[in-house]
Amino acid sequence: MHTTPVSLLIRLKQPKPEIAWQRFVDLYTPLLFYWAHRVGLRPPDDADLVQEVFAVLVRKLPEFEYDAQKSFRSWLRTVALNKWRERARRKAVLVSGDGARDLAELPDPAADEEFWQREHREQRVARAVEVMKAEFEESTWRACWSCVVEGRDVVEVAAELGISRNAVYLAKSRVLRRLRQELDGLLD
Repeated sequence: MHTTPVSLLIRLKQPKPEIAWQRFVDLYTPLLFYWAHRVGLRPPDDADLVQEVFAVLVRKLPEFEYDAQKSFRSWLRTVALNKWRERARRKAVLVSGDGARDLAELPDPAADEEFWQREHREQRVARAVEVMKAEFEESTWRACWSCVVEGRDVVEVAAELGISRNAVYLAKSRVLRRLRQELDGLLD
C-alpha cells in the first residue's frame, strides 16, 4: 500500500516552500472539494470549508511529523471532517441542495470506506495526469495516450504523428515512468 509523498511533506517545512505548497494545493484541493460535496455542502460553502482546512494546514503542516505507519490522507480527512463539524455546530444546520437538514440526519461520512478509497485513487490519478501532462511535448504525450489509453497500434500512432515506432515506444516509456514517479506515495 502506498503512502503520501514524504518528500512533499518535508519540502513544506523547508525555507521558501512556495513551490511545495502549490504542488500540495494542486494535489489535494480536488479531494477536499470532493469530501465537502460528500458531506452535503454546495458552493460557496464547499469553498469556505476547503479554505478553512488549508488555513489549518498552513499552521499544522510545518510542525507535522509524518508517521509511516499511519495514513496522511486519513489525517487530512479527519481535519476536514472536524472543520465541517465545527461549521455545522456554529450553524446548527447545514444547507444542502434539498434544503436544511439537522446534522444527525446526514449520512456518516466515514461509512463506505471502500468507496472512499476507490474515489481517492481515481482523483489522485486524474489529478497527477493533469499536472504532469504539461511536462511533456504534445507529440510525446499523444503518442503515449494513443497507445496506452486508446489502445491503438504503435505503427498507426507513429504514422499519424510522423515519428518512428521507436520514438513512440520511448515516449510511452518516458510518460509511464514519470506517471509511476508522480503516483508513488500518493495512493495510500
